[in-house]
Amino acid sequence: MSSYTVKVEESRPAADGKPSAGPVYRNIYAKHGLMEVPTRFESPWEFFSESVKKNPKNQMLGCRQVVDKKAGPYNWLTYEEVYDTTVKIGSAIRSRGVNPGDRCGIYGVNCPEWIMAMEACNSQAISYVPLYDSLGANAVEFIINHAEVSIAFAQESKIPAILSCLSKCNSYLKTIVSFGNISSTQKSEAEEQGVACFSWEEFVQTGNLDHELPQKRKTDICSIMYTSGTTGEPKGVVLTNAAFMGEVLSMDQLLVETDKEGTEEDVYFSFLPLAHIFDQIMETYCIYRGASIGFWQGDIRYLIEDLLVLKPTIFCGVPRVYDRIYTGVMGKIEAGGTLKKLLFQYAYNYKLRNMEKGLRQDEAAPRFDRLVFDKIKLAFGGRVRLMLSGAAPLPKHVEEFLRVTCCCSLSQGYGLTESCGGCLTSIANVQSMLGTVGVPMTTIEARLESVPEMGYDALASVPRGEICLRGKTLFSGYHKREDLTKSVLVDGWFHTGDIGEWQPDGAMKIIDRKKNIFKLSQGEYVAVENIEGVYSRCPLVTSIWIYGNSFESFLVAVTVPERKALEDWALSNQETGDFPSLFNNTKARKYILDELNSTARKHQLRGFEMLRAVHLEPNPFDIERDLVTPTFKLKRPQLLNYYKDIVDQLYKEAKAKTA
Repeated sequence: MSSYTVKVEESRPAADGKPSAGPVYRNIYAKHGLMEVPTRFESPWEFFSESVKKNPKNQMLGCRQVVDKKAGPYNWLTYEEVYDTTVKIGSAIRSRGVNPGDRCGIYGVNCPEWIMAMEACNSQAISYVPLYDSLGANAVEFIINHAEVSIAFAQESKIPAILSCLSKCNSYLKTIVSFGNISSTQKSEAEEQGVACFSWEEFVQTGNLDHELPQKRKTDICSIMYTSGTTGEPKGVVLTNAAFMGEVLSMDQLLVETDKEGTEEDVYFSFLPLAHIFDQIMETYCIYRGASIGFWQGDIRYLIEDLLVLKPTIFCGVPRVYDRIYTGVMGKIEAGGTLKKLLFQYAYNYKLRNMEKGLRQDEAAPRFDRLVFDKIKLAFGGRVRLMLSGAAPLPKHVEEFLRVTCCCSLSQGYGLTESCGGCLTSIANVQSMLGTVGVPMTTIEARLESVPEMGYDALASVPRGEICLRGKTLFSGYHKREDLTKSVLVDGWFHTGDIGEWQPDGAMKIIDRKKNIFKLSQGEYVAVENIEGVYSRCPLVTSIWIYGNSFESFLVAVTVPERKALEDWALSNQETGDFPSLFNNTKARKYILDELNSTARKHQLRGFEMLRAVHLEPNPFDIERDLVTPTFKLKRPQLLNYYKDIVDQLYKEAKAKTA
């Protein structure tokens, strides 16, 4: 298939009620067998302790000190300092009667204490359980009880949320430790429920440095990570030490083979939530390589400022962040006058052509890099050499823009909590992989399974089907949910629910989601995520949810308009009234609907994929109303429930117009 994948098993026809499945592929660097974790490693704790031995004085964890509401430079803790605190924390956890194999919750925004709590658990063979910030109070209570969490570390501002549900989960939870301080009223409130509370400093003081560490094994449970899922209760994904370490080492192997591995000179910018697998793997990789991790302040308004002060060399983002940066840069270029715009366009096309001919990004146009693109590189601080994108598909135009203008390697990956993070990744500098999620990692095998009811055939000349995974970095199952585990793990293959298409060069492209498809009354199938992707390229909207009732022949949408675009329209059309009143303004709604449909036409959507009516929503779809998951994927059943009356109204209106 390509120079980066190798076929290791033939396809199988449909039989015994099972659909057909395509051939099994592996990464070329794993053609003789999937990567194994070396025998000297039993737990991620050894990644950390080895780095401490190698680089005791290296900067490890950094934060900006805020004085009088002003953030100063980054303050750093060395590997040695972090190690000492972590060993004390581990010993203090044990002194609270928490033993190897027990569960410890970690709750809060990324910060040095988060990593120290995680490493303290690793040191004592205790499974850590991230408590989601974004799943709301009920979820915290649900996870504590479901995972039987006996001790929880929490950001100062999250303590009230834990205290509020304490009476419902104090049969398990016996200790709360703040990342910072804790008030005497909070202490007494918890003590009434039989729970002990400590500030960070108090807790560190109760531990000691010469605590003997327990034996660890690859098969131990490293973490139970709850994923929100778009339906039902959170599911606890069980990840072993072996899976976690395999993921980190596979990433290292691919960087060594195709780009440049991490070093102690590298600086990583930590802002993607540590409660998710993506950032945990990245930070563990940095620790394995002795690099430095600088944390954002936890406030989206200062994200770019933190980035510019830290000047990282490794940057991981999600499409929303990259999209924001892309829009900002394009806005500046547009405003820069005709000459600047022409120069940029010329440089861009020249470099892109050379990259398409197979030149590495750093060899494709060095002069233009210095003259034109250096300024864009400064948007990320000026030192980034490696950029990664995950969690959702990166729009192709944004990916191409970043590859050309940011003067660094960019890889887009695909993964799930169940695959311990990335299971497919595009290879740096291979331009043909643009718009794809690349090839399997070296610990995993992938195949496509046909989905006949959606018309996807894994044996067709262009193979399409559900992505299935098998290998060393898969989860061991859902905690206490054998039923759910059996429904997705069949004969050793994990069924992801995502629809992929193999490209001629062996890369995978995500084209659909198994469940998000609906059939309109005239029998047309609508792959809703695809078309939402098209409509969201309309610059007037920030997000959109599209719905098609199977008893109707057309689609309607709820969209959150871009505030400035709507205000500009009102100004140029002499529409008076305040901003909120614009949302119900019929002319404004028609203007947005027309613009959306013109975007759709530009991207060749078919007639039945056009929108017939749209509702303007002033507030972004948010986690508080349970309309999106923590990674901002739309929760369709919940959205339908929330906007039911509006959707009915939209159908009525649209039909009245055609009547």
